Amino acid sequence: MIVKTPILKQRIRKIPNSFGWIDHRLVRNKYIEACSHTQSALYLFLVCVSDVKGLSYYADKSIMKKLDMDIQVLKKARSDLINNNLIAWQQPIYQVLSLEPKVNDRDPGQMMSLSDILKNAVGGEK
Repeated sequence: MIVKTPILKQRIRKIPNSFGWIDHRLVRNKYIEACSHTQSALYLFLVCVSDVKGLSYYADKSIMKKLDMDIQVLKKARSDLINNNLIAWQQPIYQVLSLEPKVNDRDPGQMMSLSDILKNAVGGEK
């Protein structure tokens, strides 16, 4: 077993009251692999500024300034994050969505479980 020891003991992270987290399933379920750097920056920003329900009211102008993006880059990143089911957006509100398992993220030729087949058949997976 690997024993982890802090490198800088005086700088151990403490969770503040306004703590936001990034769900580890972002990596484990390979969502991050479908994101460009721009999408990742926007997603991280929204995770940091959203409330406990994942909601944020940041305006496009503020986001563009903070992330050094123009409007076209922001619109593309936002659209791609929506298409990847990571966020929802209805002006002026962003919502960081819960991460759902990706059933169809398999290697070609990999067997599916009966449970996965049935979920897909009844529309349980999008």
